[in-house]
Amino acid sequence: MSVEAVKNFFEKNNINIEIKILTDTSTVEKAANALGVEPGEIAKSMLFKLKDKCIMIILAGDKKIDNRKFKDTFHCKARMVPPEEVLEITGHPVGGVCPYGLKTDIDIYYDISLKNYKIVYPAAGDVNAAVAVKVDDLDKIVKGEWIDVSK
Repeated sequence: MSVEAVKNFFEKNNINIEIKILTDTSTVEKAANALGVEPGEIAKSMLFKLKDKCIMIILAGDKKIDNRKFKDTFHCKARMVPPEEVLEITGHPVGGVCPYGLKTDIDIYYDISLKNYKIVYPAAGDVNAAVAVKVDDLDKIVKGEWIDVSK
């Protein structure tokens, strides 16, 4: 159902991107192996809870959130949404979270670590689905703000 939401999002917005169905892309390492790319080319989508809302940060798969940069940017401590709430908020299971076809309105942020690559591979709504997206097109598909919160 979640892959279908991503597919519907692409169709509704006239975006011609093929959803690749693989064996398992639930972790950065598995996705990189399945796609034959470096871990940094996997665009991992992480859901955080701010005081009054949830946000999604997408960063290169080989990077982590820098807590100091996060706090300087959002003026609060980085708190990930518990896994059991992710599906309810996004409509996508953990391991398949992406900014496409979301169940609720979530502010999207792209970490500058993605700019080290020409093409990145976000999930596509399920643990076995991914898409190839030009980094220059990320913000054209889903509007977001570019930030620097990784280490």
